[in-house]
Amino acid sequence: MTTTKLSGFETSQEKETHLEQPQISLWILFKSYFIVGLTAFGMAIIQKMRSMVIEKHWLSEEEVNEGMGMVQLYPGPLMVDFTAYVGYKLRGVRGAIVATIGYILPTFVLMSLLSHFYFTAGNLPWVHKLFLGLEALVVGIIFNVTLDMGGRNVQTRTQAVIMLFAFVALLFKINSILIVLVALLLGAWLIRPAAGKNAVTAKPTIKAGPVTAKQWVSIGAVAAVILTVVAFSWNLKSEIGGLALSLFKIGSVAFGNGLSIISLMQAEVVENHKFLTMSQFADGIALGQITPGSILIIATFLGYKLAGFWGGLLATFAIFSPSFAMTLIFTEVFSHIRNLKPVRGALAGVMASFVGLLGVVLLQLGGLALTSPASLALAGGAFIAVRYFKIDIIWVFTGGLVIWGSLMAVGLV
Repeated sequence: MTTTKLSGFETSQEKETHLEQPQISLWILFKSYFIVGLTAFGMAIIQKMRSMVIEKHWLSEEEVNEGMGMVQLYPGPLMVDFTAYVGYKLRGVRGAIVATIGYILPTFVLMSLLSHFYFTAGNLPWVHKLFLGLEALVVGIIFNVTLDMGGRNVQTRTQAVIMLFAFVALLFKINSILIVLVALLLGAWLIRPAAGKNAVTAKPTIKAGPVTAKQWVSIGAVAAVILTVVAFSWNLKSEIGGLALSLFKIGSVAFGNGLSIISLMQAEVVENHKFLTMSQFADGIALGQITPGSILIIATFLGYKLAGFWGGLLATFAIFSPSFAMTLIFTEVFSHIRNLKPVRGALAGVMASFVGLLGVVLLQLGGLALTSPASLALAGGAFIAVRYFKIDIIWVFTGGLVIWGSLMAVGLV
C-alpha cells in the first residue's frame, strides 16, 4: 500500500476504509435522524442521540464521547454538529450531509408551515393575544437558561468582567459580532480553564488517523458550495440577501446552545438591520421552542418573513452550514488541537460573553412581554416549572398555552 503526504497528514486508503466500515446505508442514516429530528424536544435529545449511536453499534462509546467533546470547541449548535460528526465518521461527507438533512428537515417543514400561518393570520386579534402568552413563557425559559449558563460559564473574576463587558457593550449598540471576537481574544489571552470531568481536554481515546486526499477534496467541495451561496446572497442586494449574510456570520462565530446563539441573532436582525420587530422575533423564538430540533430553526421563520419558502430555505442553510463545514474539518484535526490552552481559554471567554448578551435579550423581551400581572405570573410559572420541577419545555409550553387560552376564553387577558 502506498502513502503520500498532504498538508502535514499522511494519506492512506486505510482511513477511507475505516470511515465506511460500518456500511450503514445512507437511507438508514437519513431515516434514523429524521425520526430523531421529529421527536427531538428538550435536553433529553442529548441522551437519545448518544444511546441511538451506541446501541446501533455505529460508533463506540469512546468515539461518541470524543464527538461530544469536539463539537464544543467551535461555533454552531451542538446537536446538529454532533449529527454531522456521526454521519461523517460512518460514511464520510455524504453521510454527514444525509444525517444533518434528516435531522433538520422535520423541524424545517414544521417551522415553514407555522411561519405561513403566523404571517398570514398573525394580525387576527385572538392570534395576537395567544402569542402574548407564548412570549411570556419564552421570558421564563430564557431566564432559566441565563442562570444556567451563568453558573457554568462565569466562575472566575475574568469571566465575570467579560460577561459585564458584553452586557454593557450590547446595551450601547456595539456590534454583537465584534463583542464576541473581543471576548474570544480576551479569553485566549487571560483564561486558562481547569479540566473538569466533562472537559474536552481529557486524554484522547481515539488515536488520530491519516487523512486521505479524497476526504480533503470532499471537504473542499463543501466549503466551495457554502462560499458560492455566500456570494449569491451578496449579489442579491436585498433584505433576504442581507439576512443570509448576517446568519452566515453568526453561524461562523456563535458558540454554545441554541438560546445563547439567539442573542446574536436578536442583535443583528432586530437591532442592527431591523428585518423584523422585537415582538415578531419573540414570537419566532416561541415557535422555535414548540417545534422539535434546534431552536436555531428560527432562521427559517426569519427568512420566510422576508421572502417566503425560498427565503426560509436560504436562511436555514446560512445558519447551519458554517459549523457543518467546521465539523468535517475538526473531525480530522481534533486530536492535534484539543489540548491547546488558548483554545480552551478562547471558548471560555466567548461563553462568558454570551451570558451577558443573553441578559440583554432577557431584559428586552421582558419589557416587551411582561405587561400585565397575568403575563408576569405565566413567565414566573414557566421558570419555576423548568428550574425546580425539571418539567420538559414542550409540556411547559403546552400547559402554559392551555392556561393562557383559558384566561382568554373568560376575558381575563
